[in-house]
Amino acid sequence: MGESEVKVIGKWSSPYVMRVKIALRIKSIEHEHFEETLNPKSDLLLKSNPVYAKVPVLIHHGKPISESLIIVEYIDETWSNDNSPSILPSDPYDRALARFWATYIDEKWFPSMKSIITVETEEEREPYYKVLEEVVERVEDAFGKCSKGKPFFGGDSVGFLDIAFGSFLGWLRVTESLYGRKVLVEAKAPSLVKWAERFADDPAVKGLIPDHDKLVEISKPLQIKWRALAAIGKKY
Repeated sequence: MGESEVKVIGKWSSPYVMRVKIALRIKSIEHEHFEETLNPKSDLLLKSNPVYAKVPVLIHHGKPISESLIIVEYIDETWSNDNSPSILPSDPYDRALARFWATYIDEKWFPSMKSIITVETEEEREPYYKVLEEVVERVEDAFGKCSKGKPFFGGDSVGFLDIAFGSFLGWLRVTESLYGRKVLVEAKAPSLVKWAERFADDPAVKGLIPDHDKLVEISKPLQIKWRALAAIGKKY
């Protein structure tokens, strides 16, 4: 597979871009990476994703695909053969279950982490921490049902739901270190704590989780940006 056939427009700090990178690594697909500045947004991004103008974008044979989970499914379906591990479960019910929990995580997890960084006081952060703790409780239970006693949500290897949830581990560690409050703890989620260690060490993932110190460094300007956007939103 030549590099010119597969391109990824991404940002090193984005958990959503990380999803695409993991999927491509699982499938052993070489690709060309275009690091997006976002400020201003590149012409390539605006042309490739004119609706949302967000990363990631996968470009395959000149055709752009947007939205991280859609891209992961596209990768799984496009490079499906006996020599390549499947990312989505083969059983229709298990596949539907993985999609359900991935959507749940996207709706609940990162928006709450983002809000924790955005707001200014511990009192304001509390309701978002409650959401994260509820997600951990529910996903801990889901892990038992999806993994069926195996190391990952996807069974013996990293799969769709592992990618969906695991991509946020780097930013979770940032919120934990910034505010001194751990969410993923063994007392409440023993299976997920062990899973997180396996996920980070897996060959499909190792080296792709962004550096912790670098994420902490960019969290301050992001906090300023998100607070400004929140203030604008309150006016309308």
